Amino acid sequence: MATKKKTAVELIALQCTECKRKNYTTAKNRRNIQEKLEFKKYCPFDRKHTVHKETKIK
Repeated sequence: MATKKKTAVELIALQCTECKRKNYTTAKNRRNIQEKLEFKKYCPFDRKHTVHKETKIK
């Protein structure tokens, strides 16, 4: 059985704080950045710039 190897780089999703949809994906180095990422990005559903916070990809 194959085991999943843990790496320093983790794929994450960015979720809009207003509409709660996952609009963007990015990679994060867990060794350098321990806190959750937060960016101001464009939400195509709200049609304006909103804060997007880090969530897990499922």
